[in-house]
Amino acid sequence: MTTRPREVVGPLERGLAVLEAVAAGDGGRRGLGELARVTGLARSTVDRVATTLTALGVLRAEGRDLLLAPGAAGLGNAYLDFCGLPGLLGPHATALAERLDEAVSLAVPDGDGVRFLAQANRRRAMAIGFRPGDLLPARRCAPGALFAAGWDEERWAGHPDDPGFRARVARARERGVAVDDQLIEPGLVSVALPVRDPAGAVVCAVSVVSHTSRHDAAALEALAVAPLGDTVAAMETALAGGPARTAGPGTGPGTAGPEGGSGVAGFKEELGSGFLQSLARGLDVLRAFGAVRGSARLTDLARLTGLPRATARRSLLTLAHLGYVREDPGGFVLLPRVLELGHARLSALTLPEIATPHLVRLVRDVRESASVAVLDGDDIRYVARVAGSRLLHIDIVVGTRLPAYATSMGRVLLGALPEGERDGRLGRIVPEALTPRTLTGTGELREAVAATAERGFGWVEEELEEGLRSVAVPVRDGAGRVVAALNVALNAGRCPPEESLATLLPQLRETAGRISADLAAVGRHAPVPTT
Repeated sequence: MTTRPREVVGPLERGLAVLEAVAAGDGGRRGLGELARVTGLARSTVDRVATTLTALGVLRAEGRDLLLAPGAAGLGNAYLDFCGLPGLLGPHATALAERLDEAVSLAVPDGDGVRFLAQANRRRAMAIGFRPGDLLPARRCAPGALFAAGWDEERWAGHPDDPGFRARVARARERGVAVDDQLIEPGLVSVALPVRDPAGAVVCAVSVVSHTSRHDAAALEALAVAPLGDTVAAMETALAGGPARTAGPGTGPGTAGPEGGSGVAGFKEELGSGFLQSLARGLDVLRAFGAVRGSARLTDLARLTGLPRATARRSLLTLAHLGYVREDPGGFVLLPRVLELGHARLSALTLPEIATPHLVRLVRDVRESASVAVLDGDDIRYVARVAGSRLLHIDIVVGTRLPAYATSMGRVLLGALPEGERDGRLGRIVPEALTPRTLTGTGELREAVAATAERGFGWVEEELEEGLRSVAVPVRDGAGRVVAALNVALNAGRCPPEESLATLLPQLRETAGRISADLAAVGRHAPVPTT
């Protein structure tokens, strides 16, 4: 065990222990008392850590439980941006998956394990369940044999004795290919090849993964080895001369960037002694790796976070002691263990799971029903909903479909389409008069949708149902695309339209911004399912 450096930042060390414990909990959830037992920390310390991580959007509180929040995805995103492999090699993996009609994975070594970075799946009832951040023992998967082919005897000495694994490693070293014949679980087979950098070092492995209902291991190897070889050659060319990595847009609350950190001073002023400033600063240092190309120098990380060099260095030494960072002669390197901080769980979140906590907060504030919907053909389909607390509220359930032309969310979603596609949709819709106020003329409907797009919100007054008023705003992904709409629906007789708009629109926009920030964090390296 390594000696604990004197410079270790205690609050950062304890904060990461709590975060890792929450990530390891069932469904990314732990009770506060359980966290104290698991980490060995005092309950008062856990409470202060929880206050800090909740303020930063890394965790969220639900009763006496702490849950992973989408803001934590920014930590794993920092590694994925720093290594650059998903962005550079991911398109080649996707092309191979389409060519073979099989799932394809990218993975890197992580200690004695294999950490998955990206997965290109195929649409099947029996889907392959790997997620970015998942960790498997090296002895139980094909990439592990490829990585272990480079281990020295000292490394083997610390590994459980497994003659079968040694034999698979020897075959992988000799053949340059590794086969997993149901090592992970019954029915699952895979074939993997190593991907090397220009210096010849293995940086990752690419695997074709299938099920024995489609191929046995020998048949999959015969099918996949030649296309895998072509893909590896393309990947190695990309590594040798690919474009420089860029950090891209921010990844949610607390994201460090070129202009500074996560608003630490503001949180400290608001929360006082309950806020652990050094924990927040340490996470800023970790996230700042995502904006760096190659080994990160101390001066670069200090500049990116706006921290003094001495403060940034103490955070780096702490992260190195905990196994998240390695110090090399050329600077600091972020390690894949960062993905242990909940990235696999967060990468599996859906749009409804991301949106619902924000809907709960919005409904609590406005006391009206709130929903999120996506465009589905010429209709909208509700994917998340929280009913209002009033005796008289709008009764709609998730999965409900309504005509897009007569709804505020539909007009937002139609208005966000490219002009040609929007014209095509509106041209084939035959509006039906659902109430006396429903717009049914083709020209007036086009004008209403265009006006919605121009002003940035949708408004429908008793067009879908008499007495029903609705206002909606767009929800965007990390690239700025409108992927859903958020609305509040209420009884039109409750107050004048102007009052509803003045009260609801600012809160709708704030809530949509929060949902959009979470979508950007979770969906940075993998698409977020809408259901």
